[in-house]
Amino acid sequence: MAPTCCNLTLAANSCLRPLPPPNVNTLITLNGQDPIVIGHRGASGERPEHTLAAYELAIEQGADFIEPDLVVTKDGVLIARHENEIAGTTDVADRPEFADRQTTKIIDGAEFTGWFAEDFTLEELKTLRAKERIPNVRPGNTEFDGQFEVPTLAEVIDLVKRVEAETGRVIGIYPETKHPTFLAKEGTFVDGTPINLDTSQLLVDTLIAEGFTDPSRIFIQSFEVQNLIEIQARLDAEGLSDIPLVQLYGDTTAGADLNDAFSFPYDIRYNIAQGNDLAAIYGQDFLDTAENPLSADTLYADLDSPEMLQLLRDKYAEGVGPWKNNILLREALDTPVDGNGDGVAEIFDPAHG
Repeated sequence: MAPTCCNLTLAANSCLRPLPPPNVNTLITLNGQDPIVIGHRGASGERPEHTLAAYELAIEQGADFIEPDLVVTKDGVLIARHENEIAGTTDVADRPEFADRQTTKIIDGAEFTGWFAEDFTLEELKTLRAKERIPNVRPGNTEFDGQFEVPTLAEVIDLVKRVEAETGRVIGIYPETKHPTFLAKEGTFVDGTPINLDTSQLLVDTLIAEGFTDPSRIFIQSFEVQNLIEIQARLDAEGLSDIPLVQLYGDTTAGADLNDAFSFPYDIRYNIAQGNDLAAIYGQDFLDTAENPLSADTLYADLDSPEMLQLLRDKYAEGVGPWKNNILLREALDTPVDGNGDGVAEIFDPAHG
């Protein structure tokens, strides 16, 4: 399910620490400041990802920020999961009481069969237990299968507050809204009724409710464009304009595939298909700056010119998160790896995560 791959983030300077005294072992950024260490999905190499145990271990190992991917429950609570399809990250497929929730959905143009977070209430999800998503790649994590709950965003924030109180360290969070167009506008529950859950608004509301709005401790990221524009407007309305936003970029290489959702911002394709007013959604300046007129074939590569990056900075984004293979190409594996054990090899290079 795309987009899912790891990204490198060029973070806002205001969140970086002062440069320490010279040291041959010091890793510095292009502007001479210390880099921020982000625990992507937690310490996912040592605990099942997107669990409180993985986030806490990442902090213990030195992470300055932890990164939860966010999807939503049927009753509108944001939870941390790699995707809204949860059979790969929980034991839901082994729970007979939920057998009737299995279904097939079209998400960002691709078909998926499984169990989906939005078809479960939070109470139901709390009966499930997390498991390792790619056991063939991270076999050591399987010993923790069945031990941890699926955490809510509020619980992730509470963890950060507790660790800060215990250690005196200041920790940030780097949430990513997953499939916001699908969940708010296009998707349906298992019974066929519209989901209609605005995860972007829920994110802003949760940050405010939890009192976690310090702009030096938050980045909000998304692969889509429209929801970041809308988040910026919502933050502005709440007096929180300084919270930095990061535009994620999928595949911008010459080999980008029009049929792979990792190659294009899904919201643009959706709005084109719906005949929506693009100038009203993105602004005429955005349309004018894109390298090609926006269409169903618009790729991330059409939106990564210096002029577009400057426009994004002016409109809403403090940073961009390019897919690492866009700037650091890797050799393909001789034999692709089936990471999750489903019989289909999906890992084609050493950088795949």
